[in-house]
Amino acid sequence: MILDDLVSTTKERIKNEKTGHNIENVIAKFLNSDMGFIGEVKKASPSKGVIVDNFPYLEIANEYQQAGVDAISVLTEPKYFQGKLKYLTEIVKEVDVPVLRKDFVIDPYMIYQAKFAGANIILLITAILTPEQLKNFQQLADELDLAAIVEVHSKSELDIALNAGAKIIGVNNRNLKNFTVDLNNSLKLRNFVPKQIPFIAESGIKSIEDIKLLKKADVNEVLIGETFMRANDKLKIINEFKEA
Repeated sequence: MILDDLVSTTKERIKNEKTGHNIENVIAKFLNSDMGFIGEVKKASPSKGVIVDNFPYLEIANEYQQAGVDAISVLTEPKYFQGKLKYLTEIVKEVDVPVLRKDFVIDPYMIYQAKFAGANIILLITAILTPEQLKNFQQLADELDLAAIVEVHSKSELDIALNAGAKIIGVNNRNLKNFTVDLNNSLKLRNFVPKQIPFIAESGIKSIEDIKLLKKADVNEVLIGETFMRANDKLKIINEFKEA
């Protein structure tokens, strides 16, 4: 029967799709032996204003992929970061690496929207969610086969994230209340995260010295936006950081 064939074909298609950038594969990629890089596609930010006037986002994404990043982060928040969901949907079609929708997820709709747009990873910010919301959003991401980077800034937020079942931890070195940046924030919190959970350092990473410091602390991944976006030769700076 045609219906049986359709069901069989659909099962095979879903099986093939799940072997791509699913949760387990993203976690494995982030836990590689060498520190990895997440390149961010970002035009502006609340703290810096417009970072780049020229914004060929597809070209930037392809440069990141050529440089061997583990994932690409795409800002979709429009007011302060001048992002668009369109950027993500188009980038997903261009690259073969996992793509993160970076936005301020406050509603389950945004998680479904990210999945529909083709994202493989979402960002959940502990500071803007209740513990119950965070747990529910993490569970929804799991159900949709989306990896979730749970972002924290303090030990208390980290405890909430781990209790909510976070599978990937991102430490924001920037205080979202006053925009001050302290790289030591990642160094302080690293010891409190189990080794089987990928640990990502975010914000304020600008130099080879920063990379060396984070490598020494056994950070798995670094998410870099402004430094890469301002670089005229992204391939060169990423390679330099990799060799640090």
